[in-house]
Amino acid sequence: MSMGRLLTFVALAVSLAACGAKNDAPIADTVLTNGRIYTVESDTPWVSAAAIKDSVYIALGDDDAMQKHIGKNTQVIDLNGRMAMPGINDAHSHPFSGAIKELYECSFPFSAAPDEIVAKLRDCVAANPTSAWITGGQWDSDFFKNHDIASPRSLLDSVSGDKAVFFADDSGHNGWANSKALALAGITKKTPDPANGKIGRDLKTGEPNGILLEDAVTLLEAVIPERTPAEYVQAARQVVSIANALGITGMKDANAKPPAMAALNILDKAGELSMYMAAAISTPYGHRDVALDYATLEAARTQYASPHVLTDFVKIFMDGVPTASRTAAMLAPYTPDAHGHAGDGVLHVPQEQLSADLIELDRRGFTVKIHTAGDRSVRVALNAIAAAREANGNSGLRHELAHAGYVDDVDMKRFVTLNAVADVSPVIWHPSPIITSVINAVGQPRGEHYWPIRQFLDDGTEVAAGSDWPSAVTSPTPWTGIEAFVTRRDPDGKTPGALWPEQAITLEEAIRIYTLNGARALKLEHKTGSVKVGKSADLIVLDRNLFDVPIDAVGDAKVLTTFFAGNIVYQAKP
Repeated sequence: MSMGRLLTFVALAVSLAACGAKNDAPIADTVLTNGRIYTVESDTPWVSAAAIKDSVYIALGDDDAMQKHIGKNTQVIDLNGRMAMPGINDAHSHPFSGAIKELYECSFPFSAAPDEIVAKLRDCVAANPTSAWITGGQWDSDFFKNHDIASPRSLLDSVSGDKAVFFADDSGHNGWANSKALALAGITKKTPDPANGKIGRDLKTGEPNGILLEDAVTLLEAVIPERTPAEYVQAARQVVSIANALGITGMKDANAKPPAMAALNILDKAGELSMYMAAAISTPYGHRDVALDYATLEAARTQYASPHVLTDFVKIFMDGVPTASRTAAMLAPYTPDAHGHAGDGVLHVPQEQLSADLIELDRRGFTVKIHTAGDRSVRVALNAIAAAREANGNSGLRHELAHAGYVDDVDMKRFVTLNAVADVSPVIWHPSPIITSVINAVGQPRGEHYWPIRQFLDDGTEVAAGSDWPSAVTSPTPWTGIEAFVTRRDPDGKTPGALWPEQAITLEEAIRIYTLNGARALKLEHKTGSVKVGKSADLIVLDRNLFDVPIDAVGDAKVLTTFFAGNIVYQAKP
């Protein structure tokens, strides 16, 4: 063979080998190019392109590296230099409360004054002539401190006609009712205060004045008619629509009740649930000194589980809130209220019973989210987790302390040793009306030392974040929460100052909490939460690069496109 023919043969062999290599590469369903994709993976934090096949990432890198994955049927999407990142995982929300509020209830801003609430209620009564009940809200925690209302009940009576009215406050723990609602609930002058609650009363007559705190709310909620299954399904659709538009591809319902889980299951089976929804199964609210019904929890876990509905979670409430109601369980007394009452809050479940519950739930494989708004309830919850670890060994389950914003110094490092998660909510780590109420009740400077996020991370504590929507927020948007993590200031600029700015964290840390840590809270870190080969292609494209804009512009970020399992489930209008 001549040298020329030999060189031609070698060149042909190399060419054929190259073609074979290209043909052997898997052909993607979708290829994203020309982007700034933040992966949340420390070894390769940024890539410009990604290939997706059968709902998962099959390759990451630059545009050239993706060429071999492009076939004649591949959808190629030019990101035009936009930032993309993993979908948000909201680890603590009350999505059905938020959706039902938007779809069916009589709602007004947290800032509404008495005359605005009366006007809104009048409109709602007129718009719902056949409804027996008007429910909604939410009024500010300091509403009755800032507004001297002789009879809250009578104010609602003045425009409610023959309808029963119940409005929740911004925390979701306290309520305001009219005479008709109180009568239907059988709440009278002779009704005793429940163990962990209080019925507001007229100081002269002792008659109920319409204000219900903590357990007293459950007396009234028991007679409010349940929404229909069809309304719950529509609410589930509303949740998905709102979430996907905000870049949320995973969420944990922090107090999931059977009708909500049933609606999610219906949507999932119909192929309409374009997000993961973890359900922290609801347990009885308020004072309890008997064991939970473990068999019922097991039955709900089995009945409502589906591919995107995750049911290995349980919710327990340990206390109330540290606002003007002074119902979160604290180690030291609150400041006295207008009547000279201080107290240290209420503990719903005694230590011995909570420990027994945690041992059994941990043994059965449930991750438990425990509402712990005060430092005393934090300690009791940590003690219960310690009991579970001693009884069962380290199950690997990361039990969560929700709203653990006040933590005594001696308990801080126990989160790490017990593999417990601090579950935090954004509106409560920057100045806001509810924070003003909290600081006034807890007192200064103690009240301002709220949400030690920097210390949690420095200690090695796992932090998860959730919107807590609709409590104290109008939307489950993550972007204001991410901004406030970094600034400790109100992203909307309505409330001046910064809340304990020494506890600020970095943008990288904030994004990781909202993505990969959130996936861990849903027990899905192996499947989502970061951009990685083999993981589900749950991705969002933003209108700005969060790392290139001033931090006070992060809260205004808009989602342009949301992908769930490789499919576009939200596209912003041009």
